[in-house]
Amino acid sequence: MRHEAVAAAWAACVLAAAGAPAAATAGFDPARFSNPTTIDNAWFPLAPGTQFTLAGSANRGEGQRRHRVVFTVTDLTKVVDGVRALVLWDRDYNGGRLEEGELTFHAQDDDGTVWNLGEYPEEYERGRLTGAPDTWIAGLAGARGGILMLADPRVGTPSYLQGWAPDIDFADRARVLRSGVRSCVPVRCYGDVLLTDEWNPAEPGAHQRKYYARGVGNIRVGTAGHDAEAEVLVLERVRHLSAGARAWVRKEALKLDRRAYRVRADLYRHTPPAEPITAA
Repeated sequence: MRHEAVAAAWAACVLAAAGAPAAATAGFDPARFSNPTTIDNAWFPLAPGTQFTLAGSANRGEGQRRHRVVFTVTDLTKVVDGVRALVLWDRDYNGGRLEEGELTFHAQDDDGTVWNLGEYPEEYERGRLTGAPDTWIAGLAGARGGILMLADPRVGTPSYLQGWAPDIDFADRARVLRSGVRSCVPVRCYGDVLLTDEWNPAEPGAHQRKYYARGVGNIRVGTAGHDAEAEVLVLERVRHLSAGARAWVRKEALKLDRRAYRVRADLYRHTPPAEPITAA
C-alpha cells in the first residue's frame, strides 16, 4: 500500500474513533482544487456579483411567518483547510427582520463537485448581534468540509455528507431524489429540475427538499416529514450586480469577516482574512 493510502486510512480510523463518519473526508484533497473559485457546476453555478432572493415562510418558534433569504456571491476569497474558497454572503429575514447574516465558503474541485468548507452565521435579535454559536471551519476543531453539489448528480447514487462539525452536531446529509422535474417559481418555469433530499441523521423524520435548475442553481425549497421549521421558499429574483453594488457587498462582507475574529476568535483566528478575488 502506498504511503499516502496508509496515511489516509489512518486518518479515517482516527476520525471514526472520535465519532466522525469516515465519509467525512472521502474525496476531499486540497491538491485537487486547481481553480477552486471558478464554480461553474451546471446545477450550482456561482458567479461573483450574482444575487438570488428567495421568499416564502418559515416557523422559527413564533408560528409560520414571512421569510426571505438574500444570497449573494461576493468577489472575495478566503483560504480554508488549504483551499482558496469563494465567499458568499447570506442574509436571512424572518417577519421582516434580519435574523441571521452569514458568510459561507464554497469551492469546486477539479471534477466539478462543489464543496462547503465552513460557515460563520451571525445571529441577531431586534437588530443586535447575539453571537455566532453555529460557526464551523473545515480543518479546525475536528470539522471537515462536505459536498453541496455533485459533479454528476444522478438518481440512485449514494447519499453524501454536506459537512461534519462535531462541536455543533452538524452532520447533514443529502441525496438525489428525482431528475427531470418541472417547477414554476416567480422568476420563470423550469422543465429540467434536479430534486434533492436533505436531512440530519439526529432528526430522521425531518427532511428538506431543494430544487435546482440547470444553469441557475437553487430555485425552490420545500419540506417533508416532520420538519418543525417548515421552511418553504421560491426564487423571486436574480440580479447581476453593478460595479457599485458589488463594492458595497464586498464592504459589508468584509465587516463580517473582520468581526468574526472577535466574535469567534477560537476558530477564526486560525484563518487568513478574506481578500478580493483578483488577489488570489
